[in-house]
Amino acid sequence: MIILLHVLIAVSSIAFASYNFFQPSFTKLYVSYGLIAATFVSGVVLIVGSQGHMLESCAMGLLYFGGVSVLTVKTRTRLVAQAIKSRRDIDA
Repeated sequence: MIILLHVLIAVSSIAFASYNFFQPSFTKLYVSYGLIAATFVSGVVLIVGSQGHMLESCAMGLLYFGGVSVLTVKTRTRLVAQAIKSRRDIDA
């Protein structure tokens, strides 16, 4: 059961991070952080509980975290750039 939950959280996290990249907001960014943390925690529970295939699991986890991290960092960069631009427009 935990593996199904883990996969659903991970797929949701990827989909939400992609959606957030195209429609960024700080609130959605925090939700994305929560989904990433939930995926990490459920992955750790799976690895500790199963006692097997740790190398494959960790490789897939690193690939997942790499992809989602790139999307999240790019989203945060876009949000900060928007905030700076709007602050400049207000000051002008």
